[in-house]
Amino acid sequence: MDITLEVNLAGLRLKNPIMLASGIMGSSGSLLKRIAKSGIGAVVTKTLTAEPRKGYDPPIIYSTRCYTLNAVGLANPGIKNFKNDIQEAKECNIPVIVSLAGNSPEEFSWMAGLAQDYGADGVELNLSCPHVKGLGTELGDDPVMVENVVRSVKKSVKIPVFSKLTPNTSDILIQGFSSVRGGADGLVAVNALRGMVIDVELKAPVLSNIYGGVSGRALHPIAVYSVYRLSSNINVPIIGVGGIETWRDIIEFILAGATAVQIGTVLISNDPEIIVPKLIKGITNYMKRHNFTNIESMRGIIHKKKYFEN
Repeated sequence: MDITLEVNLAGLRLKNPIMLASGIMGSSGSLLKRIAKSGIGAVVTKTLTAEPRKGYDPPIIYSTRCYTLNAVGLANPGIKNFKNDIQEAKECNIPVIVSLAGNSPEEFSWMAGLAQDYGADGVELNLSCPHVKGLGTELGDDPVMVENVVRSVKKSVKIPVFSKLTPNTSDILIQGFSSVRGGADGLVAVNALRGMVIDVELKAPVLSNIYGGVSGRALHPIAVYSVYRLSSNINVPIIGVGGIETWRDIIEFILAGATAVQIGTVLISNDPEIIVPKLIKGITNYMKRHNFTNIESMRGIIHKKKYFEN
């Protein structure tokens, strides 16, 4: 039986559905090239802003087995200083998606135009950073602003536009519908969940910013449900992200309706050239056991099944 892991993501052809998530190994062209060599399907840069950002002072990250809490503060060199890094990453011949954060539709639009000029294959709009005022969840919580940002960006570029959504909301569907009304080519679900950890001996928060974003295993079931809910109601490609450690986690996202997935926290403690091939092998073996020949044939299967009888 011939099996292919290739997927079509809003016109971008990925050799497999695994992507690098923004914020991990995406801060330079050399790091993006390194992860690309692992066999991954696409890469997403670290979130870039209009001007360079120093970010927060340490400590900015706290990890346990079940989750990672971080508040980096969107530290980045600014989009105008990232041109060479984008072009270096493009040498690996896989889609390079640039993540952007702005404070207005006009700023997002201007940055997206630059990213396209620099060679980006797509842009991911970070409308959901959980720990930066004015650039993240506060913006993404406003449905009108989300729609206006996406619409403005769509008018300025010809490459696919993906809207990254927050779980820090009463209903992620509101963000999803707003993004699609603005013209989003796809949705990314989800960004980190806002959280806080206190050192009881020091009687103080463990992060300098007091609170941060929760990623890793603790986020996974929330992200899977978000993908399921979005794919039940919205007909655009969805990228699942949150707590992927094994091939089973990837299959969960696909069965829930995701076209592709992003990995991030798992790369903190694993060599990408080991973990990515392992994930690809696991997906392939699963497809063989269950007689799937391609990713699309198993995408969203749980929507088609009836589980309980009255």
